Amino acid sequence: MKLDLDALKSEVEEHLAAGDFVVFHGYARMSSDSPLVHWDCDRYPDFRMFLQVASRAGARLIIFHHREFTEDYIEDALERLEEADLSREERRKLEHRLSELRGYVGFTCALELSFDHEGRVYLFSLRTEWYEDLLDVLEEIDASVPDENGEEDEGPMGGYFSRN
Repeated sequence: MKLDLDALKSEVEEHLAAGDFVVFHGYARMSSDSPLVHWDCDRYPDFRMFLQVASRAGARLIIFHHREFTEDYIEDALERLEEADLSREERRKLEHRLSELRGYVGFTCALELSFDHEGRVYLFSLRTEWYEDLLDVLEEIDASVPDENGEEDEGPMGGYFSRN
């Protein structure tokens, strides 16, 4: 199923305007310092269920975030690609994938609703498949960028291994 987050964004805005919540238009909270509890959007994709839980938990403030896909995302990826240690063929494949994403400029690529309850952030988060594709491309690029010592990134522990 293809997500149309532009239509869903409008639906969420209408629902929130008609409800009892105070809406705060904030930034994405995926990187919050508070413990995150993710809503199972695969099995329960209806945002209304999430908001019903928020209401029953006593939440009055809902943080609403949506991200519009801009040309800047592609330009940033292309700049990172210049620094990557890739073969010409690999580079062309990634450039082609990025070029295909230009058709989505101006569309909503991510939508997030969240509320705080007892020291945790409860999160309803959706992203389009094509935005996920961009994130995959960025991971591939970042994995092939040499570090300051001229070595490729070896993951979070970079060169360390365990003898356990």
